[in-house]
Amino acid sequence: MSQPLPPILLVDDEKNMRLTVAGMLTDEGYAVETVESAEQAEQLIDKREFLMLITDAHLGGISGYELLLRARKRRPELPMLMITAYATPKLAAEAIRAGATDYLPKPFAPEELFLHISRCAERYRLLVENAVLREKVTSGYRLEQIIGESQGMVELRDFIRRIAPTNATVLILGESGTGKELIAGALHSLSARARNNYVRINCAAIPETLLESELFGHEKGAFTGALKQKLGRVEEADGGTIFLDEIGDMSRSLQAKLLRFLEDGTFSRVGGNDELKVNVRLLAATNRDIIQAIRDNQFREDLYHRLNVVQFRPPPLRERGQDVCLLAEHFLKHFCGSLGKPVMTLARPAALKLLAHHWPGNVRELRNVIERAVILNPGLQVQPVHLPDFELESKLRKSDGPIAAVPDSLDEAMANFEKQLILAALERNHFSINKTAERLKVTRHSLRYRMQRLNINVDGNPDADTDTLEK
Repeated sequence: MSQPLPPILLVDDEKNMRLTVAGMLTDEGYAVETVESAEQAEQLIDKREFLMLITDAHLGGISGYELLLRARKRRPELPMLMITAYATPKLAAEAIRAGATDYLPKPFAPEELFLHISRCAERYRLLVENAVLREKVTSGYRLEQIIGESQGMVELRDFIRRIAPTNATVLILGESGTGKELIAGALHSLSARARNNYVRINCAAIPETLLESELFGHEKGAFTGALKQKLGRVEEADGGTIFLDEIGDMSRSLQAKLLRFLEDGTFSRVGGNDELKVNVRLLAATNRDIIQAIRDNQFREDLYHRLNVVQFRPPPLRERGQDVCLLAEHFLKHFCGSLGKPVMTLARPAALKLLAHHWPGNVRELRNVIERAVILNPGLQVQPVHLPDFELESKLRKSDGPIAAVPDSLDEAMANFEKQLILAALERNHFSINKTAERLKVTRHSLRYRMQRLNINVDGNPDADTDTLEK
């Protein structure tokens, strides 16, 4: 069902004229609010939303021209139509200057009035549709969508809350799949710019020769195929936010132009000489080792310092502990809902298998794994058999990733290594405590003590030859 239109505000001091026009509009299905003076109209404009204002030029008291001027200050977006019996080019120009979007001389045919109103109705529907689409664009980037209870994620959300209301330029560094785009979207949705455009550009997905035109626009004839002027994405984002993903893949020549833009918001379209200016907040992200890129002369150091006003470094999934299971449960609910299946749960052996994996693809990889499990699983509980064996993924382990956090101490580093080792051994031995202890050449008691110390929860059967994990 389409969005219902707000009423039309009709102002005329002649009662017969008010009734006649209101009757015509009502017969066409429009809601109408009628008043006889500009003073009454002003009071209503302050209180209610209207599709448009239709006023006679000459009213008792404040004139229609003065009403247009005052209404434009109160509601600059409100379309206004002037109707008058004294139609001259001079008065028409005066009405337009006062704020009227159009001018209709008396007498007029009903079709002329309906044409003006239908244009305003179409404009209103487009504005509503645009607002809905903009809400859809940013709705997936609410802070609540950044899931995790590990210390790093709690601190990350707090940091987003502090930085979002500012206009600070932000640089987001992290491995692929760690949620850099979610951070950028949350920064926009929590800012004062949230009602304005949020524009995203993937610098790695657009050919180098076209990226400048995409970003800053071009003039007609600027290059072969430039058949008309094209506005750039920075102009589209004016008043809002622009997010440049994979900025580490941007060419050095374009980096220089971006640096100039960051200084004062000025730029020129490709093939143009005019200097333009916009008010845009810029967020950037890359999964590259930005310092190494600077050393290799692939990224400008001055641009790095200009972007790096505030820096975010979302932790990789392998460093987030139990967040893996929290995210897995979240994705289970999502995919069970979208695929029309009953909500599934995660069996303990499956959870341990997920915890043992290194997750080189981070949250994006986990999302795909859970989607696959929901598709393959005919039951209500995800078991290890429904998960991949991670044989290929294990070859992508990033032991020295550029963004990996450095442990605070040697003890912490050793504990992390020991936990990963035990989890991997449990997985290889089908979560048997006996076999895992034998494989690691420790006693069952020693293995259980280490698992308890490292918060690896396994409920085994001490009387069985091979322990089984509680499901």
